[in-house]
Amino acid sequence: MQVKLIIAAIKPFKLEEVREALTSIGVRGMMVTEIKGFGSQSGHTEIYRGAEYAVNFVPKVKLEIVVTAAMADQVVETIANTAKTDKIGDGKIFVLDVESAMRVRTGETNADAL
Repeated sequence: MQVKLIIAAIKPFKLEEVREALTSIGVRGMMVTEIKGFGSQSGHTEIYRGAEYAVNFVPKVKLEIVVTAAMADQVVETIANTAKTDKIGDGKIFVLDVESAMRVRTGETNADAL
């Protein structure tokens, strides 16, 4: 059975809501990393103690989720619908093929490892 890796960069305050939505559709695990990045907004300027400075990277949360190919579209749709605020910087979602996966404890592979 084919396995997919879904990588999503979302706004940090949406993390718990997205996690709950994914759990409710059957996602059993994910990896979460705090990241900084920029996209079309390419940073912005702020004033601190009277001095203007550029904020080139915006805080985001990166989710990495491995699911069966059959579940991938539903996961992407759930993330997109839950993370959306209709404001710039809502994030991006990427879907990649996973060549192989293994559960270290049992040696189970691919879909069985999930």
